[in-house]
Parts: sequence; C-alpha cells; structure tokens
Amino acid sequence: MQTVELLSLIEEIQRRKAEGQTIEVKAAHEGCPKRLYDTLSSFSNQDAGGIIVFGLDEKQGFAAVGVYDLQDLQKNVTEQCNQMEPPVRAVFTAAELEGKLLCAAEIPAVDLADRPCYYMGRGRIKGSFVRVGDADLPMTDYELYSLEAFRKHLHDDERPVERASLDTLDPDRLQRYLLDKRLERPGFAQLPEHQALEMLNITRDGTPTLAAVMNFCVYPQGYFPQLAITAVVVPGTEIGQQPSGEARFLDNKRIEGTIQTMVEDAMVFCRRSMRVQTVIDPETGRRQDRTEYPLEAIRETVLNALIHRDYSPLTEGTPVQINFFTDRLEIHSPGSLYGRMTVEQLGYARPDLRNPALAVMAEGLVGAENRYSGIPTIRREMAAHGLPEPVFENRRNEFVVTLYNQSSALAFSESLRILKEQSAVRADASSIESLLEFCRTPRSRKEITQFLGLKTAGYAMERYIRPLLAQGKLEMTLPEKPRSSHQQFQTIR
Repeated sequence: MQTVELLSLIEEIQRRKAEGQTIEVKAAHEGCPKRLYDTLSSFSNQDAGGIIVFGLDEKQGFAAVGVYDLQDLQKNVTEQCNQMEPPVRAVFTAAELEGKLLCAAEIPAVDLADRPCYYMGRGRIKGSFVRVGDADLPMTDYELYSLEAFRKHLHDDERPVERASLDTLDPDRLQRYLLDKRLERPGFAQLPEHQALEMLNITRDGTPTLAAVMNFCVYPQGYFPQLAITAVVVPGTEIGQQPSGEARFLDNKRIEGTIQTMVEDAMVFCRRSMRVQTVIDPETGRRQDRTEYPLEAIRETVLNALIHRDYSPLTEGTPVQINFFTDRLEIHSPGSLYGRMTVEQLGYARPDLRNPALAVMAEGLVGAENRYSGIPTIRREMAAHGLPEPVFENRRNEFVVTLYNQSSALAFSESLRILKEQSAVRADASSIESLLEFCRTPRSRKEITQFLGLKTAGYAMERYIRPLLAQGKLEMTLPEKPRSSHQQFQTIR
C-alpha cells in the first residue's frame, strides 16, 4: 500500500464511520493493543486478507489520534504476528494526517491448505477466528472440520455407515446400477461383485457407504433422520410475518427417501406451490401454462443442494430447505462452498467436488450431468423466463440460492423507474439553477442550448426557457419582438 492509498482509506473510514469485513481500526495512541490475535487470525483466514489501521479512535468518531511510537508499534505487532501458526507477515505503511502519524498493517490471506491460522497461545480450536462483518468470531467446530477435510482430502460421502448392511439396500436398483457399469466397461465386468462394490464406492470393507445409503437404501432416513428436505410455503416475505389470523405455513412437507425420490417429490411440491399463468401464443393460438419459476432451474438447484451439500457428522442433523415466499424461492443447502471455489467463480470455474462418489452415482441414477452445467442452466432458464438473475450466497455454514419471481421483478423495475424520475428531477433542478446563473449575462437560444448540452433549440425553449419565463425567473431582452433572431434571455434579479 502506498501512502496516498492509506490516506484515501483513512478518509473513507472517517466518512463511513465504520469498520468492515477487511478493515479493523485501533487507537494505539497510548500503546500497542495487547490482543490482536483474533483479528490477525480472522484476516488470515479469509481470501481477501485485511488491513489494521492504527491511529484512529472509534470512540471519538474515528478521529485521528496518532500512534504512540511508530517504530515500537511495528515491533510489537510483528511479535504478535510471530505468535500465530502459521506466522503472519504483516506489511506496514505509515502516513501523516493532521500532524499525527498513522500506520496500517496489511494482513495477507493464508493459503487454504494452511488454514486455519490461529494463535498458538490458545491452540487451534480456541485460537482460530473468522471475520463476520466487523467482528472477529471464534471458528465453529464445523468450520474447523471443513478446513481439515479439504486439506486431507476427506470425503464424507465415502464414509462407511456402520449400522447399515447390503441387506438394507434395494437389490433391484443396485443390480441395475452394477449392470450399467459393467456394460460401460467390459474389463470392469470381470471383477467379482464384492470388488466391484468397493471400486464403485458402494461399500468400504463390505459396509455400505453414506453415498450408497442415500442412493440405494430402502429408507435412508432410518440411519440419518435429517438427511431429508423440509419444504414450506410462507404467506409473506419472511417466516413468522404471516398476516394476523393466518397459518404460519400455507403448505409444509417433509420429503424423504433416496436422492432420486427426494428430487422427484420436491418437484411435485414445487409445482403445486407455484402460481401458473396461461399464455396464448400469438402465432399459433395455443395455450401454454407458464410456471412462476422455471422448473428446470428449480430441479438443478435442488439437485445441487442434495449432491453437493455437506454430509459430515457435524451437519447431518440439518436438512436441505425449500422455502417459498410471496416474492422469491430460497433453497438452503447445509455447508459452505467447498475448497477454493468462490461465488464469483460459480458456473465459470471447475470446482473441487465435496462428494465425488455421490456425484458419480447421481449421473446414472438421477440424470445429473456432473459437468459443471447446473449453475449456467439456472442462470439461462431464469433469463429465458424473464426473471431476475439468481442470487447465490455463501453464508456461514450454508449455501443459499434465491430465485426471484415476476412480482419482485416488477417491484424492482418500479423502484428503478422511481429512482430514475427522482434523479431526473434532481438533474432538472440542478440544470435550472445552473441555467439561471448562466443567464445573469443575457444569452441567445443557441448559447443556452449548447450550455444545457441539448441538440435542438426548440426543446430548450419548451423544456426550460418558456417555463422560466412564465415563472418570472427569466425575461426577454426584446420583449416586443419575441421571435427576433437577436432575442436573448436574462435572469431577473
């Protein structure tokens, strides 16, 4: 960071009077802050890193109070950075503002494979932090486990389910799947069945895996009650905000079974929960039913939620959620985005697979493509339906996809129209004020048209000059000859 960039950052902090996801402010005019490890940890554990600004006092409205001693401050901060694992390498920048020295420490992000960065004095579990807004919060057990699973390439869909046995799997469904694989790969057909099951990740040492249970078991929820879908229809825009006297949910269903069964039942629920509009084709005259949301987009979203959700022991108590509101449809999937994937990269970059065995099984059993085409399909279908872009959110411990309906699109368009009108009114007011100032010296039609940046003098006359004449704010220099080519207009003082 250059000095001018630091001064610009300080100006922005003072203007907003707030810290942020990547900004932390410390006074440091009476000494070096003693406890920086929570911020050092949280900044190191997020992809964007962060900046600690020393010399601004939040209690005084982020006024510049300066640092007690620039050299000693940097020395003490570096010592605290060295107490982190892995060690943090801060980059310092100093600047002078209002006669006071201020200092910034840029904290780089630690590579995902080396996270969490934690304070050695408290250990990995209690010394690891994550940034949420402007707060440094202790990492949850799930967040720590997710980092560990990625680093060690652990896949929970491949873990054996000790209570399960091959007898609890649907034999017809399992044999059809095995037959399809043998037909695809003649060499694979030579393997005995127990080896084939191991290679297909259906068993581990003879015990069914979680992926097998979710795809072939007669009743998967007998082992994992919450690996299901809860689906509700809410009579408002938020849960719990229903009109007085109405039920909390207009519809409420628990969807269970294998992944294929849950996808099919979820689509049935979504179809009956959506409004349907009948459209007449102007060319053919045929009637066509148009659902509130595109069915293909919903199916891809539900598939993604079930296939790519987190199946670790720490999240197996949380179901996938489908929430219909009056203006949108939300689908919640337990677990944040896996590995290095970010929301901005969704649909454009190839992600690491959290559940590779389950994803491969879903290709043959559910018709999932497993070609990274789900997100582009959702975007394309929403656009073809004339609906707003889908919103993807990587929240803490869950991933949420929001599809907005036509009512929200119309509301957005109306808000945009109002904003444009308000902007136009403000622009007109500004233009009129500037024009009156400009016309303190008499001006011709051509001069006024050029000043306003307009193309025709006729529009300038109709839109600005005549209304101002009628309001008594402008006057003609030749009132007896209103159409004279020498006519000019001046502001009435």
